[in-house]
Amino acid sequence: MTMTLIRNRLGLLVLGVLVTFVLYLLLPAIQHERFTSSVDIPKPRAMEEDMKKGQGAGNITILTGTVLQNPSVFFREAVPAQKDGALSTERLAVVFLHGQSFTSKTWEKLGTLALLSENGYRAIAIDLPGYGDSPPSSAVEAAQGRIAFLQQIFKELNLQKPVLISSSMSGRYAIPLLLASGDQLKGFVPIAPVGTKDFTAQQYQQVKTPTLIIYGDRDTGLGTQSLQSLQEIPKSRVVVLPGAGHACYLDKPQEFHKALLSFLGELK
Repeated sequence: MTMTLIRNRLGLLVLGVLVTFVLYLLLPAIQHERFTSSVDIPKPRAMEEDMKKGQGAGNITILTGTVLQNPSVFFREAVPAQKDGALSTERLAVVFLHGQSFTSKTWEKLGTLALLSENGYRAIAIDLPGYGDSPPSSAVEAAQGRIAFLQQIFKELNLQKPVLISSSMSGRYAIPLLLASGDQLKGFVPIAPVGTKDFTAQQYQQVKTPTLIIYGDRDTGLGTQSLQSLQEIPKSRVVVLPGAGHACYLDKPQEFHKALLSFLGELK
């Protein structure tokens, strides 16, 4: 009886050791899966599967550099692999500005720069003065200074009538440029930008630049507020992303990219 009890206890002990060992092996894999699923951002190729717009082999390099002087302005540009000489200068350029809590890196991490480059566009994101790797500048304190800032960026990067993407805080740069020199832009994509109420309905009605207004339906602040002004632009249309907040492109990247690519395709 005693030997049977010892055997039973020994069996339970061995079983417990085996279960502990198996859990020890599986735990790192379980933790990694949870971590990656919470931070992973859809890659351009994955998003392109159902869009059938992918070009090339996805060989994209993100180049970084600076333009302007005193202070210099940091930028990122997605460049595809060159198979036969220099890249075409006829690619439609798309310039991305960022919100207050973000930088040019946001558009790289989201896969937007690579995705547009794969689809034949010249995709560039810049760090606005005082953000990311761009030092502050007193030259952009006034609206006219911010207009001149963007115009100089376009000139130094050799951007002929680019499409300007402006989210949130960067509206302080983009909206004045749109109203003062909208003919310098091929298209405009405002994403719940600030500063729209600083101008009149009549001023927006004079804009001739094709405009795609994007915002999330959960953004009942700047999203709906900016819409009231921006919808006065004659050549404008609205895309509302269901279930998305203020940074709707982060909440719904696939839907954002599809809307953006569709709009860009119409401008070519």
